[in-house]
This record gives sequence, structure tokens and C-alpha cells, in this order.
Amino acid sequence: MTAATRPVPRSRWRRRLPWWAVMAALTVIAVLWIYPFIWMVSASLKSPAEIFAGGLSLLPEQMRWENYARAWTDGNFQLYLLNTAIVTVGTVVIVVVRCALAGYVLGRYRFPGSRLILGILVATLFVPTGYTIIPIVKLSMQLGLLDQLSGMILALAGGANVAAILIYAGYFRGLPAELEEAAVVDGAGFLRTFTQVMLPLSMPVTATVSVLTFLFTWNAFFLPLVFSFSDPTLRTVSVGMQAFVGENSTDWAGMAAAGVISLVPIVALFAFMQRYFVEGIAGSVKS
Repeated sequence: MTAATRPVPRSRWRRRLPWWAVMAALTVIAVLWIYPFIWMVSASLKSPAEIFAGGLSLLPEQMRWENYARAWTDGNFQLYLLNTAIVTVGTVVIVVVRCALAGYVLGRYRFPGSRLILGILVATLFVPTGYTIIPIVKLSMQLGLLDQLSGMILALAGGANVAAILIYAGYFRGLPAELEEAAVVDGAGFLRTFTQVMLPLSMPVTATVSVLTFLFTWNAFFLPLVFSFSDPTLRTVSVGMQAFVGENSTDWAGMAAAGVISLVPIVALFAFMQRYFVEGIAGSVKS
């Protein structure tokens, strides 16, 4: 093949693309990605009739802030938001402590069966969530936790959380062994070395696991639905969306307003912890 007919490497095509073309393509992708969220914010300020009559229009004819008041009071979202915050915080604390300990042991120690344990943990990724709901409900009933927020917390935090364990294990594996050796020389045992030396160094990973667990728990639907089936006062925000679905009609404007309310804590948390989230992912992947 001559030089005239030789295909141009792909990297050269990237160099030939002007910067404005790349920016235009990325802008279009970003707009398409964020448009559903913008539409939801717009729908939360419209009347139900205007939502369907306006089509894809984003500008409401009149700002209807009463939709948020109806979602907060009539939809009982002040209680659902409190329940979700309690369940989410409790789940995050349990998952972080448990996964940090498991990741530290699997990442820093070699013992008989460690690879088998890791393989079993990875195998749980292929088990659908619906297959485990029956034993979870049965165990919760036997412990008297089915109609309590504490039972919901234990059920959500009791999963394998393989991704979080692997992130911690990869990060701890990359730390120098001299840190543990210096702690042992100072007379520190296993728990003291973990809590005072290793865990503070893993703050970026802890932030990453906290954000991922927060998102999973905040958006969880199946388990909170089962645990709040007989007691509506235990509903979380995802299950509470059913309050806007009536027998003959659906309050779409109120549901959109409730969706916006439920998204505010997630956006605020990610905006605050974005830097730590990226550092944690990069550190665990590098390790």
C-alpha cells in the first residue's frame, strides 16, 4: 500500500477537527442529556392542561408555584423527604464502615480463601435484586422490622456492595506498607491502624462510596415499597410519587414539582463532593 492510499490514522482526524466543531457536538449532546430535567422543572410550574397542550415548550404561560406547595403539603412530601433522609444517612454510614473494613482486609492481607471470597462477592453481581426480596422480607418479619425505618435501612445496607468493596480494596492496595509498619512500631493494633491511619487516607474513596450509596438509596423503590406497603407514613420520596396517581386522574404538575424537590438534595450533594468523587474513582482505578 502506497503512502497516497494509506488510510489516515484516527488521531489525525481528531487533530483536523476544529475546536468549535467539537464544542458544538458536545453542546448538542449535553442539551439532549439535560433536556428531560429542564422539561420536568418547566412542567412543575405549569397547569396540568398546559403540560400536554404546550408540547415541548419550556416556558410556562404563568408560574404556578402552588404546585410545589401542593406537593409539599397535600402530597405529604415533607414527611417522605424526612424518611428518605433518615434511611439514606443510616444506609450510607453502615455501607461505608462495612465496605471499608472488607476492602481493607481484602486489599492489604493475603490469607487462605481470600480469592474465593472475592470471587463469591463478584458472583453476587449477577443475582437479580428481585430474587432476594423474599428472604429479606421473611427475615425482617421474624425480627419484627418489616414496618420500621430501621428494617428498611438494614435491608438496603445489607447487600453485597461489591463495587464499593472493590474500590476500597484497590485504593488500600496501592498505599505503601511503611504506613502500617510505622503504626505497628508505635504499638497500634488492627483497629487502631485502620481507624487512625488507613481510613483517614481513604477520604476520597469514602466520598465516592458515599455518593454512590446515597444515589442508590435515595432512588431505591422496590424495597421501600415493600417495607411501607402497610404503613404509608414510612414511604420514601420514590414511593411517595404514588400519592399523585389517583383512581381516575394523575396530578402531573404536582408529580413534576415533587420530582424537582427530590432532586435538589442529590444535585447539592454531588456539586459539593464532585472533586472528591473524581479523586476517589481515579485513585482506585490507578491502584
